[in-house]
This record gives sequence, structure tokens and C-alpha cells, in this order.
Amino acid sequence: MKFSFKILLCMMTVIALALGFSGYYFVNYVFETSLEREIGQSLDESSILGFALETAALNVPTNYSALPDNTIDEIAANLEASGQQKRLLRISDEQKQILYVSDGFLEDKHLLAETGADVKSYRVARAGGKHYVHAVTAVNARNRILYLETMRDVSEVFTERTMGFSLYRRVTLLMLLVGLLLMYVMTSFLTKPMRILTRATKQMAAGDYAYRANQVSQDELGELTTDFNAMAEALERNVGALEREVAAKEEFMGAFAHELKTPLTAIIGYADTLRSQSMDEEKQLMAANYIYTEGKRLEAMSLRLLDIIVAGSQEVHLQRIAAELIFDYLKEMFSGRTDVKIQFAFDAGIVCAEPNLIKTVLVNLIDNACKASEPGGSIEVEGRAAEDGYQFSVRDYGIGIPREEQQKITKAFYMVDKSRARRQNGAGLGLALCAEILKIHGSELVIESEEKKGSCFCFFLKDRAAKCN
Repeated sequence: MKFSFKILLCMMTVIALALGFSGYYFVNYVFETSLEREIGQSLDESSILGFALETAALNVPTNYSALPDNTIDEIAANLEASGQQKRLLRISDEQKQILYVSDGFLEDKHLLAETGADVKSYRVARAGGKHYVHAVTAVNARNRILYLETMRDVSEVFTERTMGFSLYRRVTLLMLLVGLLLMYVMTSFLTKPMRILTRATKQMAAGDYAYRANQVSQDELGELTTDFNAMAEALERNVGALEREVAAKEEFMGAFAHELKTPLTAIIGYADTLRSQSMDEEKQLMAANYIYTEGKRLEAMSLRLLDIIVAGSQEVHLQRIAAELIFDYLKEMFSGRTDVKIQFAFDAGIVCAEPNLIKTVLVNLIDNACKASEPGGSIEVEGRAAEDGYQFSVRDYGIGIPREEQQKITKAFYMVDKSRARRQNGAGLGLALCAEILKIHGSELVIESEEKKGSCFCFFLKDRAAKCN
């Protein structure tokens, strides 16, 4: 059963019970009030008739010491006929023997038997499909104790109660039908956000992570919709990131397999030639040189891959190191390069970094700049101090990088000019390693390049004093 129907059923049950109990109480209260009024009037009428019987007895001639039975019969007949409506009377003597009874009076004598000389009694009785108030009172008439019984028709009160219950049932049924319609509209409105969220979850379960639920209220369900949309956005981002990561891994594995295949094919081919054919010394030297060159390329590629894996998994331990020490290391590292001219310029300052990893980044950037430069070209390595950190830059004036390639060169195995990179024993892993190291330092590689005019690679290291030893 739907939640809206459960709410509707519960509310209608509560309304039905409330209307039922309140209606029963109201109708019954009116009935009891009317019945008490009729009983009071019956008792008053009984008292009045008793007083009339005593008065009539006093007016009888005094020839008799006690009121004779025939006189009582005459007085009773006069009392019965004196009312605007027919009265039902029954008069009994001291031994509760009936002296006079009206036509249609109850034959039951239980109430009379229970009534004493100083007690008034009454009951509500039913006879012939009608209801009566049966009252008994004792009357002292000329030295005789007589018992006067009266019956007052109160059937109208019971009829009104029956009609009241019938009318209230019809009104209650009508109110329930109207309430059912109103409650259906209200529950549909109140549960609309839940239906929207249900539809959104089904859309997302079907793979539509971009689907968002419309917020139709500002209450708790509205807040739930907002939270759901925030969750959906986070899920979409995570799924997108996972998809990109899977695609990148597939691309990486494809590039890795391709980069392995090329040198291995050359190594196996030349090794097979040396093994199966007789060759002169020059050809043997050429084959051995190819095997050596491709083997060194495989070695460099494996070492770079290992560096990337280690850099991505290790925890960086930042230290405060003087920029001068880093540049002294770079000068010593590239002091033997004669094919290009490397110029170093730096400000004195403190760098917050893991020294060996940052040196690796700069060595790779300078090495790439050397490969991109023509023989005799110039390379500028600079360090500039700032208020909140230190910036490094490596600029060359070589072949440059096309604009559409600049966002891809930090991917593993990506090479702008594959033939040139392979001639220089490159595997497209240097910049990927740089990007990974800078990422764990909270920085990134900024590339400015133009074809045939050169490139500038720079990065900024913030002065994170709280994390720096």
C-alpha cells in the first residue's frame, strides 16, 4: 500500500471514530435530557393527580367514615377524562388490589409491589410498541391509603433519538465522503515531494545521474529534496571521476603496452639476427647498439614508472630548505651539458617542500627543456620569492608545444613528437611524474608555450609553516 493511502486511511479512521463517538454522545445527551424532562413532568403530573384525588375525596359528603370504592371509581373516571389528552390511570387500595384501571394500562404490577406508603417510584416501560413513564405515588384520601399509578406516553422522545441517530449517520457518511475527497487532495499534495524523490531515485538507478528532483516545498521534505540533489551531484561527480579514472587507466595500459612493444620488437629482432645469422663486425656492432639503446629506454621507462608509483603513494614530509641549496644542486647536475646554455637566476628565500622530490621535478623540467631546444639554445631557470611562498620556472626557446596539446602532456606516455622523443630515449613519463609530485605538494604545473618560440614551465610552492619542519 502506498504511503499516501496509509496516511489517508489513518486520518479517515480517526475522523470516523471521532465523528462516531461525538455523534453518539451528542444524540444520547439530547435524548437523556428530554427523557429526564418527560420523567419530571410525569412525576409532577402524578403529584398533581394525587392532590386532585385527595381534594376530590375531601369534597365527598361526610356520611361515610371511609371513602367507598364506588366513589373512588367515579373520582378516577373524572380524573382520567379531565386532561386534554387521555390519561392512563390505575388506582389500588391498601392491599394493592386494583380499584380502577384505564383501558390500555399495563398489567404488570412489579412497580406497584415494590412501592411503599411513603415512597414514590417510577420506571420507563414499553408496551404495544410505545414507551411510557410509569409512576406510582401513595395518596391519603379520607383515611384510606390509595396507590395512584399513571402512565405518560414518551414514545416521541425515543422516536426523536432514533431519528437523531439516523440523521447523524447520514451526515457522518456525507462528511466522511467530503473528508475523503479533501484528505485525498491534501495527502497527494503533502506526499508530492516523496513521489518526486522516488522518481528521481529510479532515474538514478537506471543510470541517469544528471537527473535532479524539483523542490516543491520549503519544509522538511523540501530540505530532504535539497540534500538528495546535493547527494546526486556528489554521486555524479564521483561516478564521473571513476569513469575518467577507468578511461585513464585503460589509456595508460594501452600506451604502456605500445611503449613496451616497440623496443621489445627491436631488441628481439636484432637479438634473433645476431643469434641466427653470420654478420660482419660492423653489422654486429649496429645490432648490439640498437639492443643497448632500446634496453636503456626500457630501463628509463621502468624507473620513471616506479618514481610515479612511489610519488603517488608516499606521504610527503615537508621541510624548510634554502632555495640556494636547490639551485646549487641543479648547477652541479647540469654542469656537464655543453649542447645548450643553462642560465640560473634566483632570489634568496626558504622553500617549504620535500627536497628530493622538488629536485626531481626541476631536473625533469630542465631535461625536457634541453630536449626541446636546438643545439646551442638557451634555457633559463629562475626562482622568485613571494610573501606566501616561492615560484620556480624553466624557460626554453625551442620547438614549443601546440595549444591543443598542452592539456595532455602531463599524461603518462603522452608525447607531442613521438619520433623525436624516442630518438632522445623519452617515454612520455617525465611530466607525468612532475605533475604527481606537485599534486602531493598542493601545487600544479603551469604551462605557457607557443610553437617554434619555446615554452615556460612554472609552479608555486606555498609557505605552509604549520606543516613544514
